This record gives sequence, C-alpha cells and structure tokens, in this order.
Amino acid sequence: MDKQYSRMTKEELEAEIAELRVLAQKAEAKGIINEYAVHERKIIMAEAYLLDPEDFKPGTTYAMRGSGEGFKISYMNGIFAWGHRENVSTIEAVPISVLEAPLS
Repeated sequence: MDKQYSRMTKEELEAEIAELRVLAQKAEAKGIINEYAVHERKIIMAEAYLLDPEDFKPGTTYAMRGSGEGFKISYMNGIFAWGHRENVSTIEAVPISVLEAPLS
C-alpha cells in the first residue's frame, strides 16, 4: 500500500507528482481520458500538501486555477477550503492547490 500524502515529505510529494505527470501524459497519449483525469486529480491533491493552509484566509476570494472563477473561503479544514464559487449558493470544498492569487 502506498504512503498517504499527508505522511510524505516534500521530496516524496515532488517525486510522486513527477511520476503522476508521466502517467497522465501516457494516458492522454493513449486516449484513456478517465485514467488521465484520475492522475490529474491525484496531482492536485498532492500539490495541496505542498502548500501551507495558513496562507489561505477565510473571507478572502481567490481565483480558481483553470477557470478564473472566484471562490470565497468560508472556513478551512486541513488542505481544503470550504466556501462558495461566484454566483453559487451551495457550499463546497476545494483543495487549496486549485486556488490562485486573491482577487481584489
């Protein structure tokens, strides 16, 4: 059984991310979209463990990677930010690795 991301060192996480990127590229080249998506999700989760949750502040709106949508954090729980996307009333959790710079 593989080690949990939360128990990995920075170096182990970086090696895992590099390996997952290779696997994702291979899956994409073969046209196996589902496998590609799984590896991409694992990369996002591993990247979240490289970040400091203390850097993300409740009440602040951040741009979301890839979409540019705003995400306003209500509260933090580990590597997950709980809050709302712009113009959406339901609360959801996102890994902090999908959040970019705060929006003004």
